[in-house]
Amino acid sequence: MAGRNGRTVRDLRRANRTAVLQRLYFDGPLSRFELGPATGLSSGSVSNVVADLVADGLVEEAGSVDSDGGRPRTLLRVAPGSGHMIGVDVGETRVRVELFDLTLTELARAERPLTPQRYEVEVIVDHIRHGIAEVLDAAGLAPERLLGVGIGVPGIVERTPDRGAVVHGQTIGWDAVPLEALLRTGSPLPDTVPYVIDNGAKTLGQAEMWFGAGRGARNAVVVLFGSGVGASLVTPDADQGRAVEWGHLTVRVRGRRCRCGALGCLEAYAGAESLLARWREEGGSVPDGTDEETALTAMLAAAYPPGDGEPDPVALALLEETAEYLGAGLSDLINLFQPERILIGGWAGLALGSRFLPAVRRHALSYALRHPAGKVTVGLGRLGPDAVTVGAAILPLADFFARGGRRPDPAPESPLPAWRTALQERAPR
Repeated sequence: MAGRNGRTVRDLRRANRTAVLQRLYFDGPLSRFELGPATGLSSGSVSNVVADLVADGLVEEAGSVDSDGGRPRTLLRVAPGSGHMIGVDVGETRVRVELFDLTLTELARAERPLTPQRYEVEVIVDHIRHGIAEVLDAAGLAPERLLGVGIGVPGIVERTPDRGAVVHGQTIGWDAVPLEALLRTGSPLPDTVPYVIDNGAKTLGQAEMWFGAGRGARNAVVVLFGSGVGASLVTPDADQGRAVEWGHLTVRVRGRRCRCGALGCLEAYAGAESLLARWREEGGSVPDGTDEETALTAMLAAAYPPGDGEPDPVALALLEETAEYLGAGLSDLINLFQPERILIGGWAGLALGSRFLPAVRRHALSYALRHPAGKVTVGLGRLGPDAVTVGAAILPLADFFARGGRRPDPAPESPLPAWRTALQERAPR
């Protein structure tokens, strides 16, 4: 039965379950008494929802605390083993697959390196399939127990009615790749387990906002600085984050050619791939046969040698110039979106780290308008190189919470009659 606002009793129950689950997840353990003001629900509603969640195995007791003159209050928490998710990071140096329990404790992982500048779709799909099978086998977990598989990819993700998630990854040569449909073909997972695919910068932003340096901010920009650069924007209007192709803003007219094909993109100057290419062009001794992470470490060691060693002037000048390009690019984000925080993550951003950050911050604030620049903080992400896989795993977890902690019903073979749909809406859940 629907009320005046169009919400059914089932909708209300689902919203109440979501509210209790989320508060226990982020702030637990909590008592029933504390859950009332934390969720805005009455004590009766809290008791009913908690009983329902305990019966479903989603919530469990976690000790007790003394109350003021009364009986001890039982603490409740989300049960870690009541659900599992897989997070996948399709990076530009490797494919990383991690299995998590419901509280995002890592249970198993698998990694497959990628050949530099080669992003064959079939190879990456195969890496994901085998990685999923490997982590499930390592943990002894049945595939049907998964809530879903979240996947972070480079590029723009389009949702289509017939092919699912389609990836437009111009910088890696992916032109409308139906990644979800390809993964479903020969998948080790049952059809009831969803694949949730999104931009890698967005999954990084999701992780930092839930668990990292973004917690508590209403407006933030999270930057993914790896082989290329991207960003995720989080605002009250886009609280789940929105990927922005920041790396392809033009920072120099008729500048270097970017790997997307355009001239003068930020990524042509600030991504690790272009930074190493520029060092090589200027005579830098990039180690042969090494991956980008090892080569960038060598460049940093040349620019900032330990002890009293003489720095490589070319490496040092290129890093200082890159800091200015990044700062100028961040100033555009400050002027456009006026965020409270800007967080820099990704393997290259973390490798450059605190040594690089002061110069980036200084240039960002000097190029930006004074008023928004005076309100923003620029810092590093806290979650390390696994943040993209954590954020990818959050994608199915967030969907699970939005459904009140219920798995999606199997799709009916044929549409239900209207009278049965109405009865299902009224049925207690």
